[in-house]
Amino acid sequence: MKKRLFIKTYGCQMNVYDSARMAELVAPLDYAPVETPDGADLVILNTCHIREKAAEKVFSELGGILRFKRAKERQGERMLVAVAGCVAQAEGEEIMRRAPFVDMVFGPQTYHRLPEMIARATREGGSVLDTSFPAQPKFDHLPATRSEQGVSAFLSIQEGCDKFCTFCVVPYTRGAEFSRPTAQVIAEAERLVAAGAREITLLGQNVNAYHGAAPPSGSNGGSEWGLGELLCAVARVPALERLRYTTSHPRDVDDALIAAHRDVEQVMPFLHLPVQSGSDRVLAAMNRRHTADDYRRTVQKLRQARADLALSSDFIVGYPGESELDFRATLDFIAEIGFAQSFSFKYSPRPGTPAAGEKQLPEEVKAERLAELQALLQKQQRAFNAASVGRVMAVLFEKPGRHDGQLVGRSPYLQPVHAEAAPETIGKIMPVRIISSHANSLSGVIAGDLDEAAQ
Repeated sequence: MKKRLFIKTYGCQMNVYDSARMAELVAPLDYAPVETPDGADLVILNTCHIREKAAEKVFSELGGILRFKRAKERQGERMLVAVAGCVAQAEGEEIMRRAPFVDMVFGPQTYHRLPEMIARATREGGSVLDTSFPAQPKFDHLPATRSEQGVSAFLSIQEGCDKFCTFCVVPYTRGAEFSRPTAQVIAEAERLVAAGAREITLLGQNVNAYHGAAPPSGSNGGSEWGLGELLCAVARVPALERLRYTTSHPRDVDDALIAAHRDVEQVMPFLHLPVQSGSDRVLAAMNRRHTADDYRRTVQKLRQARADLALSSDFIVGYPGESELDFRATLDFIAEIGFAQSFSFKYSPRPGTPAAGEKQLPEEVKAERLAELQALLQKQQRAFNAASVGRVMAVLFEKPGRHDGQLVGRSPYLQPVHAEAAPETIGKIMPVRIISSHANSLSGVIAGDLDEAAQ
């Protein structure tokens, strides 16, 4: 019988990608994925340090895992428990101190060593801690084959961050910026499409800071390519219908990337471009290295290149020292730019970051500001969705819906779209006439002609 593998993934799409690769790494050891930790032979918690009280949530989860581990021991069997990802990288020793039953703790740069760590934990019986930053990129050690991810797949092209925003732990948990060679990225894209992917999302902590080595036969003589050039190359993979990328930094939107939005049909007209605040004073305190006007100019160029472009963003309210005037500047900024979707959070200190040592705003102030900001963002999202009603949109169907005969897909703007369709429609792009909108999704009916749809 195969051994059972349970992976719980927290946080960003990078972690989703990493979890899929971990599953591939242990597949040769005869591990097969299961849906619950009960009875599993290997449990991996792939953690994220971005959300508030991230570490405490991991320890709470581990409490439940311990019960399953003890139950397995009573049956004379062993469950290996691993904590991976950014919380593991930042707080590895604390995890081992507070949860000594954990067998493996490893950061996001070392999971390619997972088979070796499993062997050590099994053979030696003690805990394994690996939160180093290897000199050689982990991508050089990952298996070339990729398991099927479905219609829409993630592809990691860049990791780490050199920006050092004062609120962010990523430079400390993911390390310095590293970009995969373009040939490696294109080869993985080809494998994903061969496995059935019709849409690929390129991932990176600062994905548009990508600067990978160009193929030897590249048009610019083997130098580096930026994200714009990479998008053009990946778009040439046969049968790839859609391209997205996330997460971007406003400073790294260059002319080549803007041109890709204009010229590459597969690049979807939806961009997640975090701004965090509309106040220049707060942006400077955050070390964001751009102003509100810089962001405005970038958006203007993007919309000139692609008139139907829609934006998503991230916002932090209640950053240390944020005044009422700063907060109002953010609301005015949102009203001016307009966002189809957004993520917003109260500022919460991350240990080891510069902002964590600053004087914090009262929680009630943060809560009030977040409620007001989210009300505005939700109003914009509802208006954007409502404007889709009556349109025919090209929808890539991904999976069955909640109701019999219903499928769920994604519009070009990443909106979930529900429609009645045959199961064989999964994996196809179909014209859907939108008949109603909701807070976070759309409903529609299959229309007649894809040519009239918004691609």
